[in-house]
Amino acid sequence: MNYSNPEEFLVEGMDREELRYQAFCADRVVNLLNPVPGDKVLDACAGTGTISLGIAQAVGSAGRVTAIDPSEAMLARLEAKIRQFGVGNIDVHGMAGERLDFRRDYFHAVVCSLAWELPRDLAAVSREWWRVLRPGGSVLWSVFTRDAFQPFADQLRAALLRVGAEAAELPWMTLAGSDTAAGILRAAGFEQVTIEKVVFGYHLHDTMAWWQVVTFGPLRDWLRSLSEARLDELRGMHLAEVERSLTADGLWLDVPVLIVRGFKSVP
Repeated sequence: MNYSNPEEFLVEGMDREELRYQAFCADRVVNLLNPVPGDKVLDACAGTGTISLGIAQAVGSAGRVTAIDPSEAMLARLEAKIRQFGVGNIDVHGMAGERLDFRRDYFHAVVCSLAWELPRDLAAVSREWWRVLRPGGSVLWSVFTRDAFQPFADQLRAALLRVGAEAAELPWMTLAGSDTAAGILRAAGFEQVTIEKVVFGYHLHDTMAWWQVVTFGPLRDWLRSLSEARLDELRGMHLAEVERSLTADGLWLDVPVLIVRGFKSVP
């Protein structure tokens, strides 16, 4: 496989059944948000639109969902879904999070779910979320915890070291602390900040299903620099170890997530 074009791989894998923790998390976020008809909601780092499509249904024709993402390939997939399902209340924009092209006090809510290719300046991003929210509006931000994908993530990291590859701390892991994301929101001006830990668990059919999670999920950054030969060596070594955890039901995968919520106060 060629890992030199991350957009192509991410788009291909984003909606795979093996990564259904994304859909589970989207359902939880939308339920917590509880949007009502007429709401205007910003979906930051929308990807292929798992959350956007759910919110669009809830806010109805009087409401609007604005889906932004820096990846044109992701948004192209979302636009294809919009045409396929005949959705008429989602606007799609290629945009980074540090500077939003929207006026102050516009959205009723902002959501950002499991975005692991994070902007460098998260403080600037959260300030922009605060700026574009109406007073009384809320932001819901879900992030992986450090113990997501365990024990298989630690086994993968050990296998990488055995083949002489780097297994550095990944950017999304910087948000894994229980209060890190909450602290970023508080510093941006959000109030009544709460944190909920939710574990999304399910069975994978086999070890190759786990490899799809690695290939298309947030651990894939560890694979970027590997040659085909080293990647094959790593995969064989790692999956042989993972297979020891295989049961008649498959491989059990736990994906713990923190859902952080904050509000913009009413003057």
